[in-house]
Amino acid sequence: MADISAAMVMELRKMSGQGMMDCKKALQEADGDVEQAMDLLRKKGLATLAKRAGRAACEGLVVNKSSDDGKTSVLATLCCETDFVAKSDAFVATAQALTDFALACTADEGAENILATAIDGRKFSDMLAEIVSKTGEKTEVGDYTKYKLEGPGLISTYVHFNHKVGTMVQIETGDDATADAEAIKQTACDIAMHVTATKPLTLDKDQIDPATIEREKAIFAEQAKNKPAEIADKIVEGKMKKFFAENCLLRQAFVKDDSKTVEQVLANAAKEAGGQAKIRRFVRFELG
Repeated sequence: MADISAAMVMELRKMSGQGMMDCKKALQEADGDVEQAMDLLRKKGLATLAKRAGRAACEGLVVNKSSDDGKTSVLATLCCETDFVAKSDAFVATAQALTDFALACTADEGAENILATAIDGRKFSDMLAEIVSKTGEKTEVGDYTKYKLEGPGLISTYVHFNHKVGTMVQIETGDDATADAEAIKQTACDIAMHVTATKPLTLDKDQIDPATIEREKAIFAEQAKNKPAEIADKIVEGKMKKFFAENCLLRQAFVKDDSKTVEQVLANAAKEAGGQAKIRRFVRFELG
């Protein structure tokens, strides 16, 4: 068996981020071969991941990143079992790396696509195995979405300070000058924060599942069943109007000025910018 020096252990520890004893054991098993020892540590991570596959991974971090030109943005979650691990330096670093892999990923959604994505010959699945080996917790990519501009517009992202919830909003404009206007940029940021706070279901009522609408109507009808039919119908109509106003982003009262809807706020900003703007889509991720 090769003589395992302290320098070899320190080298492997620097490369892997593992504990001293784990590194020494891996080197002993690999007979001093550092690369083989790294493979052993990665396999340990995969084994731990398989062992804890049934565990709930409800903690973690919501992360985002935009390309240098601002035309592509990603929002993703890296999940683990405990908030203690989510706050560790190793987990935070892995979550930050996740955004690079998400931008490099050719698919616009799907955690499995990020796992297979490689940067400089290294797949994110390898990084995942390493962080599992370090923490001993189930760790996985949760939600992931990428937005890309295909014309004039902008993408605004907002992640709350606790990194447990975040939003990405894509706004289309009539021209690049409107997209570059400060009024539009600030409003886009405000709308992203609004979505984070209010949890809208959809952009407008046309996007709500018809089954959901019928279910809500049935609930409201049951609540008004003892009223005369004409009055009951008006009650249901009023409650449905309120339901759409509470759950459809464009119809929601704006959190910074509840005298206006989100749609009106964006229209006013576009008018100030001398152009047109509309929300194309949004996504909101939350952990816990």
